Amino acid sequence: MVTIYHNNRCSKSRETLDLLQNAGQDVEVVSYLTNPPTAQELKDVLAKLQLAPEDIIRKGEMLYKEQYAGKHLTQDEWIQVLVENPILLERPIVVNGDKAVIGRPPQNVLTIL
Repeated sequence: MVTIYHNNRCSKSRETLDLLQNAGQDVEVVSYLTNPPTAQELKDVLAKLQLAPEDIIRKGEMLYKEQYAGKHLTQDEWIQVLVENPILLERPIVVNGDKAVIGRPPQNVLTIL
């Protein structure tokens, strides 16, 4: 089963979910704004993405610009920021087994199917 960290308001997230479903994938949809991932879940996803927490932060969000831009935090501190403020999590993130990608563009997910 493929897992997508999904925001239904985001067109790229919706396109990615459609692409997965049209590819015949069984998809677990995690609405991360209402059901945010735990710190451990984020660490696991980051390991699969082979990225640092700062790499999956939406730096265009007003919250980031007002409270976090220019701050130098540890990886654990950035993870805690994401747990407390899931709006800052880049979307969509798709996980398939031990692999994960950010669905921007949506076609990125094809590399892990």
